[in-house]
Amino acid sequence: MIILGHRFIPSFKFFHISNIDTINNTPPNSSLFLEFHEDNLETIEYLQKNELCFCLGVRDVTQIVYASALGASYIMVEKKLAKIAQDLANNYLFDAKILAKIENEKDIENLALIGIDGILFSNAIIRTKS
Repeated sequence: MIILGHRFIPSFKFFHISNIDTINNTPPNSSLFLEFHEDNLETIEYLQKNELCFCLGVRDVTQIVYASALGASYIMVEKKLAKIAQDLANNYLFDAKILAKIENEKDIENLALIGIDGILFSNAIIRTKS
């Protein structure tokens, strides 16, 4: 299981971007985070064409499927959607890893038992300046 942002497990962080210009405010070879939204399709296309590692935050099943089709390396879901997202990823052999966003360590056990690819605490996402 991938564990990102836990207080005693070293891990990489995602840099939250809002558009193509904010990518310049991230360190080289950064992993990037962007919420899936139709308004962000140009930025997502840029990330994909430039083979950048990125995570898309999604809210429903349709967005999970879109995120995989758009080449996301990681797909972040709320924990209530984690089982469905992981089942989709396993069934359709997504290249992307499913990350469940959590705030409490107590959620790790349940997510591990359903076979989730990874968990992400909110401090694993760093806001970038515009």
